[in-house]
Amino acid sequence: MLILLSDAFDPSLPGRLAKFGEVTDDKGRVAEADVVLIRSKTKVTREYIDGAPNLKLVIRGGVGLDNVDLDYAKEKGIEVHNTAAASSVAVAECTMALMIALPNHIVAGHNGMVKGEWLKKELKRTELFKKTLGIMGCGRIGKEVAKRAAAFDMKVLGYDVVKIDDPNIEQVEDLSALFARCDYITINTPLTEATQGMINADAIAKMKDGVRLINTGRGKVVVEEDIAAALESGKIAGYATDVWYSDPPESTPLTSAPNTVLLPHLGASTKENLLRIGDIIMELTDDFVSRQ
Repeated sequence: MLILLSDAFDPSLPGRLAKFGEVTDDKGRVAEADVVLIRSKTKVTREYIDGAPNLKLVIRGGVGLDNVDLDYAKEKGIEVHNTAAASSVAVAECTMALMIALPNHIVAGHNGMVKGEWLKKELKRTELFKKTLGIMGCGRIGKEVAKRAAAFDMKVLGYDVVKIDDPNIEQVEDLSALFARCDYITINTPLTEATQGMINADAIAKMKDGVRLINTGRGKVVVEEDIAAALESGKIAGYATDVWYSDPPESTPLTSAPNTVLLPHLGASTKENLLRIGDIIMELTDDFVSRQ
């Protein structure tokens, strides 16, 4: 059995996987691969699958499967899994870091000091204390965010298409209600046909003036041009994101927009999370091999 590591994983993973067969990171051998391990960069499209006739198992290290053609994989009898349980803490901590950075002007303050600028009067901080946070998507990550926000004594509202069973979250029935009430909104939804572009000019118009948005879900859930325009007008006081239309983005208006904190998709890239991802990959691979 050939296992192809198509993206970056913890350095210990190839050695751990060796008991199942040959392990390679040579993408030129995809046609030979029985198992392909990916993260967000590799796109397992119809064309990719057609070029991998031996492929039987795809494991996506991380949350979401929007970079895999699930229907075609199913048609070809290919198993597809992710490691969603591994990444919740890492992404939630990244979300909180961005939420703290925005109103405290961490980036602007640092950049000013590096340039020799003392911006004590220019940069006015605001607190998270007693503010209202809206969480779009209250799965594993959303609930971890809520737990941490509660420690800051924030009021937490949540929206999801299913019932939210969490003591830290007050569920609202529609997004308009969440938009109207929240000082901060975190986007933790998967990318689907229903969620693509849902944070657009119409949605932003329903939000409180001076709202701050944090996106650690998927880049295409927002319309970047509409976010940039709202930042320029001041409707949105700050936007922090770790996710993009593509990794890396080919072009984006956000790099020239004011009041942003922009990260290169680091949310799941903690040392601890990569080890947890490896543990789940080992379990999934062991189960797969036992059924062959």
